[in-house]
Amino acid sequence: MSKRSQMGSLGQRWRAATVLLVAVSLLLTSVAAATRTALKPGWNLFSEEQDIQLGRQVAQDAERKLPLLNHTRVDSYLQRLGRNLAAKAPFYSYPYTFKAVNEASINAFALPGGPIYIHRGVLEAADNEAQLAGVLAHEIAHVALRHGTNQASKAYAWQLGLGLFGGVIGSDSVGAVLAQLGAGFAANSVLLKYSRDAERQADVLGTQILYDAGYDPRAMVQFFEKIEAERKGGGPPEFFSSHPKPENRIERVNEEIEKLGGLPRSYRRDSPEFQEVKRLVLSLPPPPKRGQPAAGATSPRSPEPPASRLVTFEHPVLRIRHPENWRVYGEGRDVALAPDGGIVQADSGQTAFAYGALLGVFTPRPDRRGRYTLEDATEQLYASLRQSNPELRIARRARSVRVDGRAGLSTLLENASPLGGREYDWLVTVLRDRELVYFLGVAPERDYPQYERVFEQMLASIRFR
Repeated sequence: MSKRSQMGSLGQRWRAATVLLVAVSLLLTSVAAATRTALKPGWNLFSEEQDIQLGRQVAQDAERKLPLLNHTRVDSYLQRLGRNLAAKAPFYSYPYTFKAVNEASINAFALPGGPIYIHRGVLEAADNEAQLAGVLAHEIAHVALRHGTNQASKAYAWQLGLGLFGGVIGSDSVGAVLAQLGAGFAANSVLLKYSRDAERQADVLGTQILYDAGYDPRAMVQFFEKIEAERKGGGPPEFFSSHPKPENRIERVNEEIEKLGGLPRSYRRDSPEFQEVKRLVLSLPPPPKRGQPAAGATSPRSPEPPASRLVTFEHPVLRIRHPENWRVYGEGRDVALAPDGGIVQADSGQTAFAYGALLGVFTPRPDRRGRYTLEDATEQLYASLRQSNPELRIARRARSVRVDGRAGLSTLLENASPLGGREYDWLVTVLRDRELVYFLGVAPERDYPQYERVFEQMLASIRFR
């Protein structure tokens, strides 16, 4: 055999060996994936589309009763983290949403079809992003496995004597079923009463979601054990009141991790963004105790007029001057500048911003070509603001302005004021290093002309770092 023939034969054998190794690797990967615990939603009278309809109806009730945090920076972060996790959830593709609740208790809950609410106490208690991601993954699992409507289906079926053998809810009957079951938003709602078996399933699927998203899958159960240990002797944490603890939780999660092939390579535990958001939440005025106004909040009344003398505030990305009788709330890149009486307690019990200015930094998504434009980033910010302010509307279309020599957009918005009537919100945005710096001046319609002059002075004083 010639030398060239020998070389060709060796090359063919090398290629064949390489193909075989790749095939074996793919086979092993497939086998590893197949060993994960198989889960599926239980019996249900509702369709997936009706889960969404039902969840939206109950969410409206929930948001009338809950003191939502309504902080753009916090909700945007939760939305990004939650959607990244939800992308790994199996079964139906629900329109998941994530909002922070201004409650110090450590709790979270999910409604059918995707609305998920996280108490600020979870953000304050979590040590790292993986622990927060574990709570979100657990709640996403409840939605994906349709635990809420499974419970509602069983309750409704037994009321009608259907047993568990058939029947579906008519397309126009969701509201009637809700009324019959008393399944509005309440702590004892059938939609939020999970069994220990449902909690076990949510632990298992939550572990799989964390694993597939690249997080340390042990973090979920570590967080649950941490809050349980911190409350020893003081009654069960609120989370366990609504989420009964399954037996052998740690052992079951560790068993699932082994089935998945052990810890994922280069798993994530934390991020600078989580620590920044946690510091921000810790710096906010404490949430109101039930029946009492929050610290920094007042009964609805007009604050004293803005002082004519301005003082300087050093923000991480800019310097700005504001009336000396205004205070700074928060820290980091998202702060509020407001007078005493500018933060109020609305009729719903939520702490709301009525007078003053918000300064923040919003991280937009690039367009399909990977570009960032001021117009597109501002549209994304407006959409994010509307998620927690459904009555927000554009009163005057965006127009070009200059802020410290940089191109900006000025948009006048209007919204329902927490003091009653309408308010104006003056939004000014500047794109800087792929981040959107924004100024939002807020005042009730009747007082807006006086505050508009102050907002103009504040904008003129801005100097970027």
